[in-house]
Amino acid sequence: MGRMTKTIRGGAPCSIARTVDVLKDPWSFMVLREALDGVTRFADFRAGLGIASDILTERLTALVEAGVLTREQYQEPGSRARHSYHLTAAGTELAVVIGALQQWGDEHLPWQAGPTIERRSARTGRPLHVAFVDDRGREVPLEQVSFRRTASYPAR
Repeated sequence: MGRMTKTIRGGAPCSIARTVDVLKDPWSFMVLREALDGVTRFADFRAGLGIASDILTERLTALVEAGVLTREQYQEPGSRARHSYHLTAAGTELAVVIGALQQWGDEHLPWQAGPTIERRSARTGRPLHVAFVDDRGREVPLEQVSFRRTASYPAR
C-alpha cells in the first residue's frame, strides 16, 4: 500500500484490521464523505474540507492504492492536465460504513441544530437506517446479532 506506513500488528487475518489500515486517518473518512457526495476534483476536496494540500495528496494516494478511488486525468481548455478522483465499486460500498458512523453520531453525539444529512431512498424518498440484514433480506435487531469466530481465526 505504498505510503501507508503503519499497519496493525498481527492484523492481517482480520478484515476489521485490514479495513482500519485503509481508513486509519480521520481525513480518509472526510474525503470519502465528500466523494460519496459527488466531489471528484482536488481543489473541491481541499475547499470543502479545509485540508492542507500535502495531507489531501497523501489521503487520495492511499485511497487510490487501496482500490477505494481511481485517479483519472482531465484537462480544461487553457489549463494544465489535472487528476480527478472517482469512487470504485469498493469505495461506493463504503457508503454503508459512512452511513453507520453518521447514524451513530446523530444518536450519540447529536448536533444542536439537528442532523446535517438525512439518509433517504433515492427511489421513494423514505428515510433509511443502517442495519444488519440476514440472507433472506430481513432486518435483525442489534441485540440478536452475534460475532462468531471461524476456523480462520488465529490461535492464541
